[in-house]
Amino acid sequence: MHFHSAAADPSLFSPAPLSLDRLPRQQPATIVSLQPSAGQEGADVALRLSEIGFVPGETVRVVAHGFPGREPLAVRVGQSTFALRLHEAAMVTVVPGGSA
Repeated sequence: MHFHSAAADPSLFSPAPLSLDRLPRQQPATIVSLQPSAGQEGADVALRLSEIGFVPGETVRVVAHGFPGREPLAVRVGQSTFALRLHEAAMVTVVPGGSA
């Protein structure tokens, strides 16, 4: 009989990827990819995000939400803070954890 030990498999504890718009405030995360929405506008937004530093491997965190509602998001990547709309943040896939 074989028992699988969760302690022996660190992948069982790896956080699941999620989109940046769903990341809790002040939770550090690491960018894994950009997933542009359909159409040329989505491709343009993804390109702009990558040009300003939203690239795989970067540490990111949501520092504030707009009021009322949640838009825009104030997002810190590297040493810079940007305001993103929810649909823009939804294009950024992250894994919670990191050193933000």
